[in-house]
Amino acid sequence: MREQLMERAVQVLERNYQEGGFTIPCEGLYPFQWKWDSGFIALGFAYFDMEKAKKEIETLLQSQWENGFIPHIIFHNDSDTYFPGADFHQSHLHPQSNKNFPSTGMTQPPVTGFVLERLLEISKHSEDMIGFIKKHIDKVYQNHVYFYEHRDVENDGLVYIYHNWESGTDNSPIWDDIWDTMNPPEYEFERRDTSHVDPAQRPSKREYDHYLYIIDIAKKYNYEDSKIAAHSPFLVIDPLFNSMLIRSNEALIKLYDLFGGSQDKVDYLKSKQAMGIESLNSKLYNKELGAYVHFDQRNNKQIPYVCSSSFAPLYSGAPTNQQAQSLVNTMLAKFGDEGRYLCASFDPTHDRFNPRKYWRGPVWINLNWMLYHGLQRYGFEEVAKQVKADSLELISKNGFYEYFDSRKDNPDGPLNGYGGNNFSWSAALLIDFLNENP
Repeated sequence: MREQLMERAVQVLERNYQEGGFTIPCEGLYPFQWKWDSGFIALGFAYFDMEKAKKEIETLLQSQWENGFIPHIIFHNDSDTYFPGADFHQSHLHPQSNKNFPSTGMTQPPVTGFVLERLLEISKHSEDMIGFIKKHIDKVYQNHVYFYEHRDVENDGLVYIYHNWESGTDNSPIWDDIWDTMNPPEYEFERRDTSHVDPAQRPSKREYDHYLYIIDIAKKYNYEDSKIAAHSPFLVIDPLFNSMLIRSNEALIKLYDLFGGSQDKVDYLKSKQAMGIESLNSKLYNKELGAYVHFDQRNNKQIPYVCSSSFAPLYSGAPTNQQAQSLVNTMLAKFGDEGRYLCASFDPTHDRFNPRKYWRGPVWINLNWMLYHGLQRYGFEEVAKQVKADSLELISKNGFYEYFDSRKDNPDGPLNGYGGNNFSWSAALLIDFLNENP
């Protein structure tokens, strides 16, 4: 079974790899390069084609803007299967945008730092990989500097996102309360995603109106961060996004220390790291819920819902041991029912939970991968094993889908796989899981 899964996963990645040196998430539904997808995809390639793993990261970093920003989608090619595309986003409006690579003016969770660290581990510290990382690490560092210099409005080590797509958890119920404060116009556009996937599994038309409206506000100010921070109705401190930044800081510090000669960069990162951890714990941790929550910066209040992002700080090492225990207790109490796979993307005990609809309840392999490593970090070996086992079972039973129904006894049918099929990061992270010690 293991060898068959590995072979199928390799086939998925090979099929989705493009001539331009990047890998699409899946055919039709996502025809371009996505930022955090590429990081996870590189980890899968690293086990059987290190050159493609390196090319994936290199191609992503080539899209970086002059100010250090790395966009969440890079439109390397023309395609009419995805909306909104390059013509809608108009990244050229920002004076420091990369004019060679049309893109969005949004970003995604900064995973590239810890991906470089893991690539070094997978390569067994090969001279070739050391050379590759030395060549590219400063670009990742500049991406972190961008966040702290342009997105940290309180100067407390936490950075904002101005669009739900920047979180990576696109249509989470977390955002519903923010949508209630907005009344965007009705946009006329042709949905492309619902021609590939059952519309019941995707965000609604009205949700898309909100998404497009926020982009239009950002375009109005030419994607200038300070003006977005002043005017966007969506301004959120996300525990997942900031945990990935903190974890990637940790990785960059480790790599710079290994290579030597960059003490100024190490000192900068350590300073921001210390502030970020302290603020994450004071601003985003909700003791009553026993979990980290999102913070509505626009309205200066926590958004008190528990989702899989609530547990992401485990991977960053930010929680105290006491907080980590509370996180695990909350995870098992709310998400760990015997009839469910770990870990649903939203609180299964809440009335907004939907086990079939995108980020409103299904299981995502990339979040499970981070939770697995976070649980291991704190010594919760049995729960970590369950998260890994559930991830492998979902893929082996259903295939390499984008996301999975968290219900083990699914009343909607025998299969639990939804969204795009032959999905790259599901394949890539399965390869990484299988190459770990059992």
